[in-house]
Amino acid sequence: MTAAIIVFVAILLIGAPVAVVMAVSGMAGSFMLGGERLLGIVADRMFSGVSGYILIAVPYFIFTAELMNQGGLTQKLITFNNALLGRIRGALSHTNVTVSLFFAGLTGAAITDTVAIGKIMIPEMKKQGYDAEYAAAITACSSIIGPIIPPSVVMVVYASMLRDISVIDLFAGGIVPGVLLAAVLLGTSIVLSWKRRYPRMAGSSLKAALIAFLSALPALFIPVIILGGILTGATTITEASGFATVYAIFIGFVVYRNLTWRKVWDSLVTTVRLSGVVFFLLATSAVLSWFVTRSGIARDAAEAITAFSDVALIQILLVCLLLLLIGTVMDVLPALVVVAPVIVPAMVNLGFDPLHFAIVMIVTLNVANATPPVGMTLMTAARIAEVPYERTIIASWPFYLSFLIVIVLLAQFPTLSTWIPSLLD
Repeated sequence: MTAAIIVFVAILLIGAPVAVVMAVSGMAGSFMLGGERLLGIVADRMFSGVSGYILIAVPYFIFTAELMNQGGLTQKLITFNNALLGRIRGALSHTNVTVSLFFAGLTGAAITDTVAIGKIMIPEMKKQGYDAEYAAAITACSSIIGPIIPPSVVMVVYASMLRDISVIDLFAGGIVPGVLLAAVLLGTSIVLSWKRRYPRMAGSSLKAALIAFLSALPALFIPVIILGGILTGATTITEASGFATVYAIFIGFVVYRNLTWRKVWDSLVTTVRLSGVVFFLLATSAVLSWFVTRSGIARDAAEAITAFSDVALIQILLVCLLLLLIGTVMDVLPALVVVAPVIVPAMVNLGFDPLHFAIVMIVTLNVANATPPVGMTLMTAARIAEVPYERTIIASWPFYLSFLIVIVLLAQFPTLSTWIPSLLD
């Protein structure tokens, strides 16, 4: 076990890709456990890590998100939300959050939301007098709603790794936390907008709001297709993801007429690239997960947590703190595949509900998308806003407090994560 940890840390420090780090350290640990005999299992473990039928949904979700971005959906959602919130001070700031909430039901990826929404919202916010760093911060921080509200690539990956929880339960469990996160961010946006006297927009008539809604309505059926089919049992998750892709192509060509074959090709290229990263991570994480199971690291982790405190709330908050620290140096998916095989069995052994902890873990790790130094959505938004990354970090502090409030609430009240899934039983 010690050899595996040394190899893991050493290779990570020299800047090797996380997937390579997991593969090599898992092989080192397996060799220490059983010599060359156990090394023969590595290939089998890598294959099992990517052979799950449920993983077919991953490229479909990514492809659907790219098609919707290429098809011009973002502008229609922004127009609709502006029609609703235009009269409120700081309207564009609030619209940024609410568009992320709507967009979360379409993409399931934070970085996709940041690019799609940020390219339109950030320049417009700067034009209307918002601080550039604030525009970047609100865009980056609200984008993490994407992987929490279903569909979620992160949740599909989680379910494929730890198969004691279904994707359906994870999807259902993410709805309330995602809406709660949006509500807290919106509250922060309202307070800051009034304090800083950010501008209002011209109010829209009821007719204009209705037209904007009808324009966005075809695209808003995508979450209905995905969630409705899955939660009612009419389709499997892979079937729903495939139907969503076909529907996205249909409305892109026939309804909105903004989609071209060139844009479809660009979407396919992006899908292949991102899917390759996800599947490589899953293959190598399976090697590390197998070693963790055989070595007893999870048991040791549970004992270490118990040594700090036997109070459940303190235990889960300590783990959340650890996840936040890991998230400062690793992106969400790499952090998930590295940490989950160790932490999840330990927390289950301590008596935590697997679904409750899964949602808390996913929400906490997704905060990593907007926390320095490796905050991908924050970096991307700062680049779009053409503002120094450091200034964007400072502007994000009020939203970090919002994240902490949500994490504590989810840790304290398991019902927030388990209520909707319980209705499906």
